[in-house]
Amino acid sequence: MFKKTYLENGIPVVMEQVKDVRSVALGVWVKVGSRNELPEKNGISHFLEHMFFKGTQKRSARDIAVDTDSMGGDLNAFTSRESTTFYIKVLDEYFDKGIELLSDIFIHSTFPEEDIEKEKGIIKEEIKMVEDTPDDYIYDLFNQTIWGSEGIGQPILGRRETIKSFIREDLVSHTKKHYGTKGIVIACAGNFETEKLLDALNHNFSSLRKGLEPETVPSRSEFSSKIKVYSKELSEVHICLGVEGMPQASKDRYILFILNTILGGGVSSRLFQEIREKRGLVYSVYSYISSYADTGVLAVYAGTGKKKVSQVIELVLKEMRGLADMLSDVDVERAKAQLKGNLILGLESTSSRMQNIARQEMYYGRYYSPSEIIKDINSISLAQVKELAENLLSRSDTALTVLGPVNENDFKGIMG
Repeated sequence: MFKKTYLENGIPVVMEQVKDVRSVALGVWVKVGSRNELPEKNGISHFLEHMFFKGTQKRSARDIAVDTDSMGGDLNAFTSRESTTFYIKVLDEYFDKGIELLSDIFIHSTFPEEDIEKEKGIIKEEIKMVEDTPDDYIYDLFNQTIWGSEGIGQPILGRRETIKSFIREDLVSHTKKHYGTKGIVIACAGNFETEKLLDALNHNFSSLRKGLEPETVPSRSEFSSKIKVYSKELSEVHICLGVEGMPQASKDRYILFILNTILGGGVSSRLFQEIREKRGLVYSVYSYISSYADTGVLAVYAGTGKKKVSQVIELVLKEMRGLADMLSDVDVERAKAQLKGNLILGLESTSSRMQNIARQEMYYGRYYSPSEIIKDINSISLAQVKELAENLLSRSDTALTVLGPVNENDFKGIMG
C-alpha cells in the first residue's frame, strides 16, 4: 500500500508497505548529480557520496562498516546525472538501528582531511577501471558526443584534474547548497509500521536545514548528431549510435518503452535476432533508453570486430530507420507482455520498490500503481508505436561514437 506524507521539516516521504516480506529498504534521494556541477567541479557529487562513509561525529569509518555488517544489512550510495542516493536495506527487526545509522552518515559526516586525499586516489583508480572497460567507457564518450562537455554530458565520476583540485571547503559548500530539506525525497518500501517510521524519521532528520537555493537551474541540453571516433588498441570495436529521445515524464514514455523493447530490448528483439543470431556479427547488441528531466536518448550499443564494424552500423541503421514499416500487432503484443513481466518481477524486491516510488515522486510528483501502469501499457496501439518510430527513428540526425582500433576515415559517409 502506497502513502505519501511530509516530515515536520517539510521533507516529502513516500512509503510502500509490503507485509509479506522481512526486509525494509530506506533511501534518501538528493536532487543533485553530475549535470548540476560546474565544469571545474565535475565529479564533486560522486566524490562527496564516497566521503559520507568516512566517519561521523560519533562513528569512525570502521564503526559504520561494523554496524552495517552486524545487522546483516546493505548500506550504500550511488550517484547519477540528476540525483545522489543513500540507502540502507535491513531485516525489519533492525529497522530503527538502520534509520539511525543512515541519518548519522547523512547529517553528521565530518569529511576528514586525510580521507579526502586518500579518496582522490581511490576515485582515480575507479576512473582508470572504467577507461579499461570499453563497454562501460563508451557510454561516457557517447554522452559527451551528444550533450557536449558540460551539464548532462559530464562524466559522473569527474575528471582526473577536477578530482585532484577538491578541498574540504568544496564538499562543505556543495552539501550546504544541495543537501537541505528542499532538495530531498525520502523513500521507504518493505515491512514497517507507518507511525513508527515517521516518528523515527522526524527524530533523526529534524536537524536538517533548509539549504541554499541552487544558483542555476541546469540549462536544457541540445542533442548533437555528430560522429566521434576514439582510437584505442582493443580487440573489439565498441559503438553507440542513437537519436534524441524523451524526458522522463513524457506522456508517450510507455510507447517509447515498447519501441525500445521491439528494437533491441531482449533476445527476441530485431537487433539481437538480425545481427547476432542470423549473421553472427556480434556477441552483444541491444538498445536502451536514458531519460532525464528535460530530454533523453534512444540508443544502440554493439561490440564487434574491426572488419565487421561498418556492416554492423549499416544493419543497425537499417533496423532503426525501417522499424516503422516492419512493425506488426504481434510485435507490439509481445513487447507489452515483456514489459508487464519485467515490471511485476521488479516489484518482488523491496529495493526496487523503494527506487521506483522515489523516482516517481522526483520526476512525476505523483504515484502510478502497477495496475495503472499495466492499464496504460495495454491501451497502446500499433498505430501509436508506428507513429513514434516514424518520428524518432526515421530521421537522419543520428549520433555515433566509436571506440577501438579504428580512425575517423573508416566512417566517412557511413551515416547517410
